[in-house]
Amino acid sequence: MLLSSTLLSAACGSGGAATATDSGGATDSGTDGESGTGGETPTEANSATEGSDTASSDISGGVSMSGASHGESSTGSVQGTGGSTGGSTGGDSSTGSDSSTGGDSSTGGDSSSTGTTGMIEEPGVPVNLGTAGNFVILGKSGISTVPNSAVTGDIGVSPAAATAITGFTLILDPTNVFSLSTQVTGKVYAADYKVPTPTKLTKAVGDMQLAYTEAAGRPPDVTELGAGNIGGMVLQAGVYNWSSPLLIPSDLTLDGSATDVWVFQIAQELKVTNAAEVGLVGGALAKNVFWQVAGLVDLGKDVHFEGIVLTQTSVAMKPGASINGRLLAQTAVTLIANAVTQPAP
Repeated sequence: MLLSSTLLSAACGSGGAATATDSGGATDSGTDGESGTGGETPTEANSATEGSDTASSDISGGVSMSGASHGESSTGSVQGTGGSTGGSTGGDSSTGSDSSTGGDSSTGGDSSSTGTTGMIEEPGVPVNLGTAGNFVILGKSGISTVPNSAVTGDIGVSPAAATAITGFTLILDPTNVFSLSTQVTGKVYAADYKVPTPTKLTKAVGDMQLAYTEAAGRPPDVTELGAGNIGGMVLQAGVYNWSSPLLIPSDLTLDGSATDVWVFQIAQELKVTNAAEVGLVGGALAKNVFWQVAGLVDLGKDVHFEGIVLTQTSVAMKPGASINGRLLAQTAVTLIANAVTQPAP
């Protein structure tokens, strides 16, 4: 998962550049620091002329990396060992510049101990939703709408019964396994429907909670970005963490490839104000964007949102708001004439 050196376009005041260089900053003596055959030490030590990896990164927006906080910019090289966050362990490997006198040369096995500022140690892995990923809306206590909403995908509630799904004018299927609604392009499930629905929903709710925990447990690459306000920024892939509420008062852009992953860890509520949009560019996919939120998720009037919402509490969408993603709430989801569309696989 690469957190690009241009982490966001909302530039910090000076727009200064930070340069991280692998050439000559450290010597590498054979494998794991041991001397070569016969006690001889290696004849080359990461020379600056071959196998070096020099990257210039333009950090433009008060980014705090791996423990730095409150909008400070990271200007030094970032450690790339397995326990660190924000480092590079695989992206800056030496490819032939370290050779021992015994004839053994390293061919990519030794990662640089310093890396480009903002690099993450390996490509991102999406959060595993399990069977919760079969639902576009999943709640434990209820799903309600003020008509007319347009929902594409299956929805479900558990342990709540079908009476907790309101505003959809449900039509129970003759099998009593699911219902249909003119507002849902998909099926509607509740815990009091016939088997196998109760078991299916119990598993999905359990998977939703596991996914929330897994997303919350990932080591952050950036903390307290924008002091909790990221409106107008362009963010590349990574794990972002806030101990405060998060506000998106204006358009936010996520820039990355189809394999890049974003995880936003928010310890309080997430609020997106009226008409703001979260947009994806560069091939980024909504299925790889995860919003792990401990508090309320409040999507304002005419907001457009992208990604998978994993909230420990509830989701409230204001009139005209839309989402390309999933709403997975450990309490309730409230719609008011909204469009909710499951992301492309």
